[in-house]
Amino acid sequence: MLTALNISNIVLIEKLNLEFGAGLNILTGETGAGKSILLDALSLALGARSDVGLVRSGCDMATVSAEFDSTPETVRVILSENGIDTDDNLILRRTLGADGKSRAWINDTPVSVRVLHDVGDALVEIHGQFANHRLLNQTTHRAALDEFAIAHIPGFADLLSDTRNAYSEYHAADVKLRELREMVARAADERDFLEHNVAELRALNVRPGEESELADRRSAIMNAEKNAAIVSDAAAAMAPNGKSLDSFVFDVARILERIKTDPNPYAEQIERLYNAADVLATVAATLTPDDMDIASIDDIEGRLFAIRAAARKHRVSADELPKKLEEMSAQLDAIDNSDAALKKLTADVDAFRAKFDTCAAKLSSARMSAADGLRSRLCAEFPDLKLGNADFMAERTETSPSATGIDDITFMIKTNPGSPFAPLNKSASGGELARLMLAMRVVLVNDADAHTFVFDEVDTGISGATASAVGLRLNKLAKIAQALVVTHSAQVAGYADHHFKIEKSVSNNKTTTTVREIFGAERVNEVARIISGAEITPESIATAKTLIK
Repeated sequence: MLTALNISNIVLIEKLNLEFGAGLNILTGETGAGKSILLDALSLALGARSDVGLVRSGCDMATVSAEFDSTPETVRVILSENGIDTDDNLILRRTLGADGKSRAWINDTPVSVRVLHDVGDALVEIHGQFANHRLLNQTTHRAALDEFAIAHIPGFADLLSDTRNAYSEYHAADVKLRELREMVARAADERDFLEHNVAELRALNVRPGEESELADRRSAIMNAEKNAAIVSDAAAAMAPNGKSLDSFVFDVARILERIKTDPNPYAEQIERLYNAADVLATVAATLTPDDMDIASIDDIEGRLFAIRAAARKHRVSADELPKKLEEMSAQLDAIDNSDAALKKLTADVDAFRAKFDTCAAKLSSARMSAADGLRSRLCAEFPDLKLGNADFMAERTETSPSATGIDDITFMIKTNPGSPFAPLNKSASGGELARLMLAMRVVLVNDADAHTFVFDEVDTGISGATASAVGLRLNKLAKIAQALVVTHSAQVAGYADHHFKIEKSVSNNKTTTTVREIFGAERVNEVARIISGAEITPESIATAKTLIK
């Protein structure tokens, strides 16, 4: 429900904060007071196309925000898809600069005007002589008829569910069958290719992770080969001129031992030389190349090259080659067993299609019964709304199978006897169309519909009993969903749950529109003004009191 509308600098409105209530909200005022400006401001907040002419003269920017106390599931889906968190309260805000630039927010989160429009369209439905939404869009008609059928035909919801499930089974099987047929059609060209590649991959027999292992092994062997050369050089350095360093040192110690002095003055040095000779001999003994099989590097490189070549050929990573082998083997098996598979899938598709056809036929029959019921209810509404010559039908055309059956539904109307039926938006004048929309909404609305409905001068060209009938139906609609109605009819205004008066005043050579809710005697006087014009008479006062329910 729309709870508040806050407007700044929109044409004649300088600043306005309105609070709306549940039920029927009536807006009245003299011609030119600014009723259309109010609806233009609301439309702007709901994502309508911006018009720089809405910015109040002398102002840089206009702002309007609309507040709602609930968030329908359809709106939650839109918000979720756009990453916007929300609770039950919802605020739509729009700014429009004098330079024509427009920005939009939902709950203080910046959004595109398209998202704002989608959310606004799901919250508020506007009907007027030049602004009619939703039911004029043929794509909404089947869903509208289905909502009516769910409310009035027992078991219709189950028919919808059965048809949806049957189509899901049929569609899934049909997709598999088409894929298999396409594969079989390619089989003659692909069979040799598949056989060759399956044999090649089976012979290669790649393990997941093998490429990495081989690369690591190859790197280790290459390093080992380099290290072996270094060790060999070190070993050669340990034996210059063919004699090991430890032998040279050992010989030096033996020579020093020949000194006859007792004790030998070089005894300590001799001991160190013998120790050094032992150390050198030990080092020389350990200078042997790594025992890694350097000769196997050719085999490793050959295997690594083959694996990588296969991966490039099949445009996958080396680790995905086993999976590729499985896929190609499965394709080959499918080709070999295609006749049996085709026969089984064809039988499945035929069975699922027959099941779907049965469900869709029952659904179509139920829809036509619902269409007859909808026509009866609407035609019963027409006479009181000065549409006594009008007739309605829900035209069905068969369409391709889908989860909703095989029906396209178009609401058709004719307003004069002898004239052909035509789509809603091509068969009625502005006033007739607004009343037609009212009749349809009274018949189609349900408790689950969270819309706020706006009717702009739905009473154009009518008076007396017809205007009273319009007011009665607006009141009926407002019992289920909030309604905002701009009217010049005292009979319609009499049904208001909340009555707002729109006035225009001039001060300091500046014109301003104001809107306020009126009560009691002031409301009686406003209804009397609508009846008698500028001069309010005792008779009009009495009539106003009678009309105010």
